[in-house]
Amino acid sequence: KAYLHHTVYLSCYFPNSQKIDVKNLIIFWQKDTNKVVHEVYYGQEKHENLSPEYINRTKVDMGKWTLQLLNAGVEDEGRYQCIVMQKITERSTEVIHKSECSLHIIANYSQPEITELHSRELKPSGYLNLSCSSSGGYPEPKEMTWLISHENITHSSTAPMDVSQDAVTKLYNVTSKLNIPVPTKSRTNISCWLHLREQLGSLVSVPLGI
Repeated sequence: KAYLHHTVYLSCYFPNSQKIDVKNLIIFWQKDTNKVVHEVYYGQEKHENLSPEYINRTKVDMGKWTLQLLNAGVEDEGRYQCIVMQKITERSTEVIHKSECSLHIIANYSQPEITELHSRELKPSGYLNLSCSSSGGYPEPKEMTWLISHENITHSSTAPMDVSQDAVTKLYNVTSKLNIPVPTKSRTNISCWLHLREQLGSLVSVPLGI
């Protein structure tokens, strides 16, 4: 997992127990089996075969067999493979090591914010019309829930989420609406929770007091 616009470290996990000289090796990283991310050809970095989106975005640390991918974006998500080939004769090579990893990008959502959609003064027989929104996150969240607390009782309700994805940045914006009768018994606190995926936890709004 890597945060959006941060540097990703893709390791080859190559032990090189035989201490083979890098001048006898071809090392390359590829994405989704068809895009060349970085290539080291008998000790020299080679740029002719690189996929355009990776040009000037990679650095290699041969001491650690690790590739740095700079300024990670959502489109960099996917499976990466590192392949090490050894020179056998002048014309032949053999694959001596392969490793794979999957990259998932994370972008932080804004703190959920509750907006009151009703305009007139609240009447005891009326309805509360609320909206809760959060923006600029990735991946798509799991769900949004509303918590309604008065005295020592808390009700939770899961409302449908309206999810939109920005065509350029690929980040998500989410909104959920709540429509409930105006609480009349005692002071009520309403908050909304955004539950994220992949063990990323959840975010909560500032409570609205009615």
